[in-house]
Amino acid sequence: MFGYVLVVLAIYVGIAGLLYVFQRNLQYFPDTERPSRQSVGAAAMEEVDFTTEDGLRLFAWYGAAEEGRPTLVFFHGNAGHLGGRAYKARRFLERGIGVLLVEYRGYGGNPGTPDEQGLYADGRAALGWLAKKGIGPEGIVLYGESLGSGVAVQMAYEKRGGALVLETPFTSLPDVGQHHYFWLPVRWLVRDRFASKKKIGQIAIPTLILHGTADKTVPIKFGKALYELANHPKTLKVFDGGEHNDLYQHGAAETVLEFIFKSYPATAAEK
Repeated sequence: MFGYVLVVLAIYVGIAGLLYVFQRNLQYFPDTERPSRQSVGAAAMEEVDFTTEDGLRLFAWYGAAEEGRPTLVFFHGNAGHLGGRAYKARRFLERGIGVLLVEYRGYGGNPGTPDEQGLYADGRAALGWLAKKGIGPEGIVLYGESLGSGVAVQMAYEKRGGALVLETPFTSLPDVGQHHYFWLPVRWLVRDRFASKKKIGQIAIPTLILHGTADKTVPIKFGKALYELANHPKTLKVFDGGEHNDLYQHGAAETVLEFIFKSYPATAAEK
């Protein structure tokens, strides 16, 4: 019996060890192919580049705002590349809102390997590029999708935006990991934590949180918990039946546009 227990314990420790060693392979799923703007309906956007604080030259896609309207800086989730979010960008560009689709290190043919501090550096470099064009925090809407919500919250925490939109966000990666792997000590193992719950209460800009009731990847309880920790003015929009990747099919774009025009009332005139 004692030998059986030792075997089970050894297997458990082995699985935990593998999870620790290969955890970033379970967190980041980059498509490393360089996307074509034409192939995803983003021909109207231009490709731009900027250099991070650790010396990586990254590309992004940019569409300028109409005069007097804000620029939405989009940080996408952990899978694919920015080309898969072009359909979201179009909804805002059509209304005169600028969009900078940020591409991370290791994604879309960019150099480097993704990790938490690296993605924060990528975000700072993108916002620094906008600053050189004369677009400061007051004219920026920080938008984070899933994993990107952790980047957007960090940028807001650093006071780099005037409004914050979080699509299917989480409180922290260890919280979500513990939910999915409840039988492992995930909270002790995760290195890239994206602990938005520790930062959101120190952010004082209008905040919108979008979440679906049928989200199995990041269950809605995490979005609701983050909302409770956020400061006013804040809005939680729940989409009945919405899953992790289909909120735009439930009207999320209209909700975000309404939020932006409310947060930037001087820009709200119809085109």
